[in-house]
Amino acid sequence: MADAKRSRPTLRRRLLRRISGTAPKPQRTAPAPRIPWWATLFTDAGRPIVAILVMVMCAPGEHHLGVLAGWDTRLAWGMASVLAAYAGIAAVVASRRPAGAPGKTSAVIGAWLALGAAMAAQPVSHLFVTGHWSATPHAPAWLVITVSCVPPLVLGHLLHLAATPVAAPSTSVDTPADAPVVERVKEQPAPAPAVPPIPDQAPAPQLPPAEPEAAPAIVYRDPRCAAVRPLYDGGTRPGTAAMRDALIAAGHGRVGDSTIRGQLRAEVEQHEPALRDYPPALHAPRTA
Repeated sequence: MADAKRSRPTLRRRLLRRISGTAPKPQRTAPAPRIPWWATLFTDAGRPIVAILVMVMCAPGEHHLGVLAGWDTRLAWGMASVLAAYAGIAAVVASRRPAGAPGKTSAVIGAWLALGAAMAAQPVSHLFVTGHWSATPHAPAWLVITVSCVPPLVLGHLLHLAATPVAAPSTSVDTPADAPVVERVKEQPAPAPAVPPIPDQAPAPQLPPAEPEAAPAIVYRDPRCAAVRPLYDGGTRPGTAAMRDALIAAGHGRVGDSTIRGQLRAEVEQHEPALRDYPPALHAPRTA
């Protein structure tokens, strides 16, 4: 009964929220715990320090094995560098290669082998130093053979990792084999609606052609020019005799030649400069 009474308000609230359309308030999530600054400093600065200390502590044991294998005291320090570099490079390559990429398995195996060789070098060297094993009068044959094979094996595996291509990350989405293939059909544009024929209409009334504007009448300063201008209508430039006859016929009497050419014809051609280019008119033969 108590549980039923508790559930009733909850059901009522849900129904009211659905009816009113109000969404429930999102629950507040607790903020992530903040890491102290000194912990971050120890993590960032401690990793390189620890890496350097580990190499310094492991170097004497690896150098000792190199000396037991027959290398010179100075050249034997290369064994420490070989094992440390091999372990670091193989671990980085194994971490960066994506799963299934070429060289991923080889890098992982190489990282474990490098870690095992670096770990084995320390107890083996310490067993000889502490007297549990003896290298007199000479080191064991298995130790000489094993340590001597380490440098060429490391070089070969590092070159193998360098020559193995890294597949570029694919951006395509893998489609399951049983997924239905949907073919996209190119939609053809819908045909334009047919335009009904326009019924025959009466032709528009044609307007009469516009009459050309008449040129403004020329007003001559000397009215006698009006008797000389018609002589140009034939397409030729009239001579002095023809202009004199036209002036006499118009009732202006006999006019001197200098007045005809220098005043009357000059004024006519001044108003219409194109008349100057007309060819001269031929003299008509006089009849007896």
